[in-house]
Amino acid sequence: MKIAVLKEQASGERRVSASPETVKKFIGLGATVAVETGAGEYASISDADFAAAGASVGSRADVLGDADIIFGVQGPDPASLAGAKPGAMIAASLNPFGERARIDAYAAAGFQALALEFMPRITRAQSMDILSSQSNLAGYKAVIDGAAEYGKAFPMMMTAAGTVSAAKVFIMGVGVAGLQAIATARRLGAQVSATDVRSATKEQIQSLGAKPIFVENVAGIEGEGAGGYATEMSDEYKAAQAELVSSHIAKQDIVITTALIPGRPAPRLISDAQIASMKPGSVIVDLAVEQGGNVEGAVAGEIIVKHGVKIVGHRNVPSRLATDASALFARNLFNFFSAFWDKEAKAPVFPDDDEIVQGVRVTMGGKVVSERLLAS
Repeated sequence: MKIAVLKEQASGERRVSASPETVKKFIGLGATVAVETGAGEYASISDADFAAAGASVGSRADVLGDADIIFGVQGPDPASLAGAKPGAMIAASLNPFGERARIDAYAAAGFQALALEFMPRITRAQSMDILSSQSNLAGYKAVIDGAAEYGKAFPMMMTAAGTVSAAKVFIMGVGVAGLQAIATARRLGAQVSATDVRSATKEQIQSLGAKPIFVENVAGIEGEGAGGYATEMSDEYKAAQAELVSSHIAKQDIVITTALIPGRPAPRLISDAQIASMKPGSVIVDLAVEQGGNVEGAVAGEIIVKHGVKIVGHRNVPSRLATDASALFARNLFNFFSAFWDKEAKAPVFPDDDEIVQGVRVTMGGKVVSERLLAS
């Protein structure tokens, strides 16, 4: 069983889908691992590091030749996969909703494509969940990016020259990224508040020492969708939330937005009028900017200024922490494949009736088989 680890070709992608640690573990399972030259360069992993772990290192053509499994962080261009075996598996973050043509091309080429971001949010799959591992780092980095753009200190400081007030940080969206953002901002000494449409997150916010900001007295709204994700809210709730946020956001120094709904554009959380109500020098970090943005006027890949407020729209935030992000991504991949590894066959065996397999498998046998994609 040959595993090919590709060098990422997407612009700005610095991560790699394997580490020397996981290369050793796969070899221990009986696989051979081939790594494309320079695959780990931007994640501080040299070709020599991969070779020392037991991998062969070579050109893309050499790595793909007779490959049974192809690893990537982002889905590779189908045209760049010449030489892989018919029926080979592709395991990566495939962005199936946003890159449907690429998924169709994988099917047409006979590949079995596994979209790792479709991993079910169940206990058994926690160690395989790339969205959680990468979002955790994104939440941390969002606070660091916000602090870097903010012209003042985060913690309260009492000095001989006077007192510096603590920064006020507001987190909108309390999933994995939001919870890490709360924890990081608290560690830096900020006064932290947070909001979410899911009422179940209120206790989580409080447990991290932050103040929950929630819409009250709007009956029957929980905001909880399948897999723990947020859902679209009613017009009544949206109006109540906008009123609450408007009064709160004007007092904040840094706002971090993290709200995403799978397969849909990011919900709009902050309007231009709300930006205008903030103090000059305030900062907004929009982690959803690549899916259309939570913030009106946010621009993917840029830091802009509106009404004196900086709006940070970095792309691919986990890639800005490439070394740690790669290590976690690689472990997610190993945990997934090792859970289905047949020791005698020295290959993964994916039962068709397994909940995890049904979740991540998007193409097989020359066609698209994902129910989520076929229903969209």
